[in-house]
Amino acid sequence: MTELSTFWHVWVSAIVIGSMIACGALIILTKKGQKFDEETDQTTGHSFDGIDELDNPLPKWWMYFFWSTIVFGFGYILIYGVGDWKGFGNWSSYGQWESEVAKAEEKYQPYYDKLTSMSIEELAKDEEALATGQRIFASNCSVCHGPTASGSEGFPNLTDNDWLYGGSPAAIKQTILAGRNGAMPANGLKPDMTDEQRKDVVAHVLSLSGREGAGDATKGKALFAQACAACHGADGSGNQAVGAPNLTDNIWLYGGSEAKIEFTVRHGRAARMPAWNEILGEDKVHVVSAYVYSLSQDQE
Repeated sequence: MTELSTFWHVWVSAIVIGSMIACGALIILTKKGQKFDEETDQTTGHSFDGIDELDNPLPKWWMYFFWSTIVFGFGYILIYGVGDWKGFGNWSSYGQWESEVAKAEEKYQPYYDKLTSMSIEELAKDEEALATGQRIFASNCSVCHGPTASGSEGFPNLTDNDWLYGGSPAAIKQTILAGRNGAMPANGLKPDMTDEQRKDVVAHVLSLSGREGAGDATKGKALFAQACAACHGADGSGNQAVGAPNLTDNIWLYGGSEAKIEFTVRHGRAARMPAWNEILGEDKVHVVSAYVYSLSQDQE
């Protein structure tokens, strides 16, 4: 269940409770100085088609019904809660969800304890464990990486052997547990890079994977050493410690055309993978890590 921020809890609570208070105040103000059964010949000044609207109070039954709805509303809030307050009862959808989660955890925890006692390498060869990991992946990871884990622009392909932060069982599990924050500054470490220099750098980057660009790759190599090598390495083979991709294998997270690479250099990139430890728990992360690890092992 997705948690709302404090702002939205306060916003919803203020609208709900404020509207109920406003309705009560409206009833009091409209009957001020009037009795229920008191009728008058005075008009409100509204007239339509020759019919004048008399300034009479609401009917008694209507007034009582109006108040009863407000009282019911406050009673509902006391039982079911509002915003992030869950009320005095455990009958809300949130309470029901917590109860069902607790029952599911009690039922399936022994199964996950068994899987957690096995190594990721062992789980990667266990068909039942892989089926469980695939279901967890489909429910939580496929929205970004795709149902087949082949990724898309900006989301890594998990079925090959190209890893930004390492493809070992431990590295994959750490990535899923804690998440990753990747950032490439615009123009690398040379913020004053000109258009011509950027074209040369792109030509050099293309040459690393055996291609040619419109710029001067020789000049670009010197600029690359100044602006890019600190992260990508002098030879462009990348650095998994900081998540800097290998530029020599012609595998591109944001596209490998000359225009795409130029855009990446010019504007930089920022990416974030959320941490799943608090969402799934370490036992489920352990199982889905084995599933992800198995996908790349099939390519060896």
